[in-house]
Amino acid sequence: MQQTSVQFDKVISQCKEIFLKKTADYGTSWRIFRTSSITDQLFIKASRIRGIEEKGTHLIEEGIEPEFIGIVNYGIMGLIQLEGKDIDKLELDLVTTESWYTATAQSIKDLMLLKNHDYGEAWRDMRISSFTDMILVRLLRIKQIENNKGTTLISEGIDANYMDIVNYAIFALIKIDEQKA
Repeated sequence: MQQTSVQFDKVISQCKEIFLKKTADYGTSWRIFRTSSITDQLFIKASRIRGIEEKGTHLIEEGIEPEFIGIVNYGIMGLIQLEGKDIDKLELDLVTTESWYTATAQSIKDLMLLKNHDYGEAWRDMRISSFTDMILVRLLRIKQIENNKGTTLISEGIDANYMDIVNYAIFALIKIDEQKA
């Protein structure tokens, strides 16, 4: 599991670098998003990945790797928005934004380590396309929860599903990196 922890940190570092560069370019304009809009953005990215996986080709230069990075970053945005920190403040400074990103990523990693222990790193034997499908399932669950005004009877909430989505995207990025080696 030590290897997974190191690989997770490497992927998060790459995703965070892109997130912070985009924040420098665009500011924190994403703060205007409602949860449902972030869910839809995640759905678009996951649907594109699935389309590329099924067709075997893509016309836009970017392949699936940047889309999985986008899923990580949108998932973290969603979790930050769910926390409701300074919700009325749309524009945040880079230091605050980076701090929130880091704390959220650490919470996601903590959950991953707990689940990874219990599931015995089963994800290592999975296909990348299965991660895509699992992300899409979580997104459909979130849409249903959103349609139910955030309430569930027995199931995990939106936050837990966002965390799973981020972890599945990170596992996919780890596997993509391993295939390059």
